[in-house]
Amino acid sequence: MKKILIVDDSQAEVHLIQTMLQKGGFQTVGLFDSTKTEETIEEVRPNVILLDVVMPQRNGFQVCRDLKGHQAYSKIPVILVTSKAAPSDRYWGEQQGANGFVAKPFTPEELLGAVNVALEAQANGGSRNANERAVTTLA
Repeated sequence: MKKILIVDDSQAEVHLIQTMLQKGGFQTVGLFDSTKTEETIEEVRPNVILLDVVMPQRNGFQVCRDLKGHQAYSKIPVILVTSKAAPSDRYWGEQQGANGFVAKPFTPEELLGAVNVALEAQANGGSRNANERAVTTLA
């Protein structure tokens, strides 16, 4: 069973996302403190990371950039799940290395679709084309 790490400061959002993903057959771990992302990755070893963008201390763009710049974490697909859905936000997410983008509010199909596309891209070697497809799937 694939593991998904959800990083969001809202417990309600984490619970909603966990419910959707668990119904889709995924194991989930919720994290409410973005400063503990790397520590949690070491413990959980997720297949995909879902990141909110607007969080205290360390926003999702910063977390994504840090993960993609770290050799041990750079291959883990990161999907930004956020209310910041302007084209400039999507562009900035891509520049930080995000592999996908889901705008809040979202449907279970949108969320599961983005996760499945990211997992497929990862299985195919994580090529840039696959990542671009993951980012634009829900545009």
